[in-house]
Amino acid sequence: MLLKKYIGIGAIVAGLAVAFGAFGAHSLKETLSEHYLEVFETGVRYQMYHGLGLLLVALLSDRLPSATKLMRWSARLLLIGTVLFSGSLYILSLSSTDWLGAITPLGGVAFLAGWACVAIAAFKGGRDAA
Repeated sequence: MLLKKYIGIGAIVAGLAVAFGAFGAHSLKETLSEHYLEVFETGVRYQMYHGLGLLLVALLSDRLPSATKLMRWSARLLLIGTVLFSGSLYILSLSSTDWLGAITPLGGVAFLAGWACVAIAAFKGGRDAA
């Protein structure tokens, strides 16, 4: 498995999303305003999506051997996107520091680039997967 370390990383990212979600639901419900709790939950949701995405990219990497570099970049970008997007939302919601919202779109761009790498890898390496 070419990207097997991303299976572990994806599992950690998804597991932390569960922990953060439970923390938000049980500990922050009484502390944060409804708006900031929603912001926190958005971070959790996108972290889970992209933790699962990391697992998917790692598992698909063997099916697309001619596109290993693209799949590796996809995994990196999904991880960077998670840190920037979800991380900025967590800090924003916990600190009420609204300027951190300016960082969140950078994470979104990393997500888009990561998924674009998967799409390109599929079209480029798809003939190897048959």
